[in-house]
Amino acid sequence: MLFDKLRQIEERSHEIARVLADPSIVRQPAEYARLRKEHADTLEVVEKFTEYRDVLKRLGEARHILAEGGDRELAELAQAEIDELLARQMVLEEELKKLVLPKDPNDDKNVFVEIRAGAGGDEAALFAAELARMYTKYAETHRWKVEVMDSSPTGVGGLKDVILFVQGRGAWSRLKFERGVHRVQRVPATEASGRIHTSTVTVAVLPEAEDVDVRIEEKDLRVDVYRSSGPGGQGVNTTDSAVRITHIPTGLVVTCQDERSQLKNRAKAMRVLKARLLERAQDEQQAAMAADRRSQVGTGERSERIRTYNFREGRVTDHRIGLTLHRLPEILEGDLDDIIDALRSSTPNGCWRACCACREARWRSSDGVRSSRRRPADTSRVYDAD
Repeated sequence: MLFDKLRQIEERSHEIARVLADPSIVRQPAEYARLRKEHADTLEVVEKFTEYRDVLKRLGEARHILAEGGDRELAELAQAEIDELLARQMVLEEELKKLVLPKDPNDDKNVFVEIRAGAGGDEAALFAAELARMYTKYAETHRWKVEVMDSSPTGVGGLKDVILFVQGRGAWSRLKFERGVHRVQRVPATEASGRIHTSTVTVAVLPEAEDVDVRIEEKDLRVDVYRSSGPGGQGVNTTDSAVRITHIPTGLVVTCQDERSQLKNRAKAMRVLKARLLERAQDEQQAAMAADRRSQVGTGERSERIRTYNFREGRVTDHRIGLTLHRLPEILEGDLDDIIDALRSSTPNGCWRACCACREARWRSSDGVRSSRRRPADTSRVYDAD
């Protein structure tokens, strides 16, 4: 089944390459751009699939040498190669399974990262500034461009809020996992008694919106013509030059009777209708983005955290997958790939919200208390830490 899917992708990639090689395609800019993007999306799959088949071929040759027996040293070399190739085969199979999963349509979009201080006053603002620096450093490691769109500094060197625009291929595919409430536990510089404070910062990540494209189908229009009213002379008032256009799906009605010509009035009315439909579409787009932003950050309360940064223990815990790394300084320097890769692996298509809900349901026993079942720990990661 996987092989069939991979062959289809490979064949499609070769087909697109042949079309792109035809000079006439350049005369269709929109189609050319679409095909180039589709071809780029297939290249990694084709490359991995080619390597995978090469590994299988070499495995067959090494097993044939081993089966023939003969020279002992040659047999040992063949066995060593088989062990190495089997390990690579497993890695490639996992990578290919992820590559053929349905992609988030926003994965290659640029993103806006909105960071806002939540509960905790000045300490929350200070940590908001640290998170902005962390994401800037992370973007630099991926060669993404970062632009500060807006910021509100505080008097103590923090940021009440800041909006970063991150441009680069794959920005959404990785930064989308940062959405939510980030909790910090540490002793603030202003705390004389040494008491640990808990503060929060909210992070919203929004894909860059595409230009709204308004298409008006002729079947969605009802056009009525009638005689113009008001001043204008006999030529206007005695002919059916006025136009009323009704957009049936939305109920919007536009009329125009300024011109003597019915065709000119219709053209004017269509321009007005398109402008109004564009305004409505943009309002809906903005409302959807605002609703998405609210759903990501909630109220910013400490209990809503997706991740905790504990300075005393030097740990970072992502509560969605129960992963703890004792590498806080490196993570604040932008080394986020271990966390993001773990999130991507647990939910390859990026739908971690539903996945986390299922996990939480499994973790809890019938009386609502989290069960004692835990993932196995290793030397670098501790799971299910609170």
